Order: sequence, then structure tokens, then C-alpha cells
Amino acid sequence: MSADPGVPNDWLVPDWPAPARVKACTTTRTGGVSLAPFDTFNLGTHVDDVPAAVDENRRRLIARLGCQPAWLNQVHGVQVVRADPERVVEADASWTATPGIACTVMTADCLPALFCDRAGSRVAAAHAGWRGLVGGVLEATVAALELPSDEILVWLGPAIGPAAFEVGGEVREAFVDANADTARAFRSAASAGKFLADIYQLARIHLAACGVEAVYGGDFCTVSDPRFYSYRRAARTGRFASLIWLD
Repeated sequence: MSADPGVPNDWLVPDWPAPARVKACTTTRTGGVSLAPFDTFNLGTHVDDVPAAVDENRRRLIARLGCQPAWLNQVHGVQVVRADPERVVEADASWTATPGIACTVMTADCLPALFCDRAGSRVAAAHAGWRGLVGGVLEATVAALELPSDEILVWLGPAIGPAAFEVGGEVREAFVDANADTARAFRSAASAGKFLADIYQLARIHLAACGVEAVYGGDFCTVSDPRFYSYRRAARTGRFASLIWLD
């Protein structure tokens, strides 16, 4: 990961050819005040953490980055809204052309996808679990940007890796029914009737279907990497955030 003087050393900064005015990062578990099992930088308000601890963690996030996060009430859908730090709306993606407002998604195994254009005029962030991917949340985010597809760059942040994402046959069927090309993102698992899904490959296939080929990242696994929260590793856990904004 490349260095950014405004981001703590243990946070991730996308390694992608985004314009200089596009800023982005993914937080990790460290740097906050939450106690176990949320230790320590949980940013989720819906996971039964102490509210005061989450508030302090969010305050530290703003102080470190100098932007205003636009939080969402994520529901595994495909709704895309204009980012607004003044209210929390039900959606799974947001976009903005306003400097200083950070499109923000929280995850703990689902896929965070960050978007910008080559000119640095707009940014977006999407939360994509398997239901969102099948439903078209990435495609909806591309459409909301109202930019030529070949001008869009995407970075895929930390999500469940292909060796850990075991799903049932109905999940594979849902993907293949929506896009036959996704069949190559699945392989048989050790358990009968189960498959291992590559969420990063699934995302790339869906993005390619709407003309977006400049896709970066996608080499993490939240389940095996203790830097990140993972719902599959521990059902009672926190949420880390992926943010993107214009300087």
C-alpha cells in the first residue's frame, strides 16, 4: 500500500492510479477505544458496542482524515444516494462531487468497492455482499456516477477471500442465472453441495459487464487477516470503514 501522511500507518491506502485530489483509505481494528470483542476501532453503531466508544472512534476518524463521512444504513440492497453527512439514509452506495464529503461503507466480510474517475470529478463507495452483487449494486453505482465507463476506476477493498467464502448451491445459481460468466468464480468445496466463491472475481465480472475494466485491489481476506473485523470468523464483532473523498 502506498503511504499517505494523513492516514495512520496501519490503515490501508489504495494502490491505484487515481488523481491526486482523490483520497481514500480503509481503517483497521486498531486506534480506537472499543473493548473486546470490538477492540478497538469499531465504527459500527448496530453491533452492540458501547455507543460512547463508537462516538469516540468516529470522532477520531474525522480528526485524522479531515473529511466528513456520510454514513449509510446498509441493507444489502442496490440503492445509491448522493452522500450527505447530515443524515443517515437506507442505501448501500453513495456518490459525491463535493470536496470534503467522504462516501463511506462499513464491512466485516462483505466487499467495499471505491470508485473515482480519471479526471477526479466524482467519487463513490459501494457495499456489496453476495445479494448486492447479484442485485447489481456495482452496476447501479456506475450508473449513478453518470460518467463514461472507460473513465471509471475501481478499487476492491478487504473482503472475505476465495478460500473462506463457502456458499450453498442456491447462491451460485442466483449468480449464474443473472450472468452466466460468473460460473468461473465458483469451485466445489469440501462439503457436499457447497461451493467456494471468489467475491473479487464476481465483482470484476459484474463491473466488466457494464464496461468498467480498470479494477484494482482484491487481494485480501478478512477471515484470515486479523487486522480486519470478520463476521464469519466471529459473529459478535465490529465494522471497519472504507472511505473515498475529493480533497
